[in-house]
Amino acid sequence: MRIPNPEAGRLDRPSAEGNVPNRFELFLLGDGEKKVTEETDTRKYSAAGQTKISAATTLPGWSPTAYAHESPHLGIPSTSVFTFNKEDHTLGNMLRARLLQSPHVLFSGYKVPHPLFSKFVLRIQTDGTMTPRQALVQACKDLVTDLGLLSREFTKEWELRKMVGEGTDGGLNGA
Repeated sequence: MRIPNPEAGRLDRPSAEGNVPNRFELFLLGDGEKKVTEETDTRKYSAAGQTKISAATTLPGWSPTAYAHESPHLGIPSTSVFTFNKEDHTLGNMLRARLLQSPHVLFSGYKVPHPLFSKFVLRIQTDGTMTPRQALVQACKDLVTDLGLLSREFTKEWELRKMVGEGTDGGLNGA
């Protein structure tokens, strides 16, 4: 659909800016809105084997029949889904990559449900020796340590480059 523009004397396309949320809505939490929420994985499988979860049944040491005595229909063990509000791919990918470095994490993946909303969903499955929440907290602590180290190393290199740069002009710029 084209909208007439009397000033330009031509037809213009409608602006897409009407769909874009205000910038502050991308990082400020609303009243009562939590930064992170956790839900236990609700996907089910049948212990009898009629219904299977695609990737989960192929993990080493895991089988639906091992839990058949508890209930005929169970969620995937040691799996949680975390929803991060007002965050995007930057944090999602860093957490996913750091979680996968842990020997206790069997699966970690994230998705952004819609590009206009700053939110991502992170699914974590552990081997049962630690909870997904504990794995996430440890990954966050490790990331803070890694980013602190990166900051110190970058600052040190930046200062060294500035010192080397000041001595290479031979005093020609100061005269």
